[in-house]
Amino acid sequence: MADTHFGFKTVDEQEKSRFVKGVFDSVAKRYDVMNDLMSVGLHRAWKAYTLLVANPKLGDKVLDIAGGTGDMAKAFAKKVGSLGQVVHTDINFSMLKVGRDRLTDSGFLLPTVVCDAEGLPFADNYFDHVCVAFGLRNMTHKDLALKEMARVLKPGGQLLVLEFSKVAKPLSKAYDWYSFKVLPKLGQWIAGDSQSYQYLAESIRMHPDQESLKSLMKGCGFGHVDFHNLSAGVVALHVGVKC
Repeated sequence: MADTHFGFKTVDEQEKSRFVKGVFDSVAKRYDVMNDLMSVGLHRAWKAYTLLVANPKLGDKVLDIAGGTGDMAKAFAKKVGSLGQVVHTDINFSMLKVGRDRLTDSGFLLPTVVCDAEGLPFADNYFDHVCVAFGLRNMTHKDLALKEMARVLKPGGQLLVLEFSKVAKPLSKAYDWYSFKVLPKLGQWIAGDSQSYQYLAESIRMHPDQESLKSLMKGCGFGHVDFHNLSAGVVALHVGVKC
């Protein structure tokens, strides 16, 4: 059996999805509150910028992967209108249920699907945009997931990967202190769960940096890839165009 990482721990590949599920089951109901606190509200600006770069048109088809509580799905749905389609997906049912309920309460009745990004249940060449916000780092086989995202995109379609990345070097010590000392305490205080936010900090360090992720995307079916560093590289938006 092959091993992979779960944060800084080495685990069997078959077990990682169970551990990740446990993390998001634990934090689902307080996820958005924690996002606001730990990013000082910046996650909203990062997501708004992603939507601006995506520039979806009326009638476009959009796949939201690891869509969780539904904020990106809702933002895309407002742009593509009734002639378009936004499919809201996540591998974690607890997160997806919170998102589905919030979308419905806001008047958005979107297709909602529990699925694994490494084996998407959608046709080839179907979507104009695929978006994955803060989900790629939790995937065991990122290359398989990226190839699946390329498969379901139309030729010339656009993948947007919004993810924590490698912060600028002058800020690295302060960022490490915040990540490993403050975040777990916030998690314990707000969500009653320090371990899940310890995992968050560790998973960010194990995720490919900006250039490495760009190279990985180019090897998975994207002919043109660039990235936008946000907040000094705390987060990066990678944009890939399918060949």
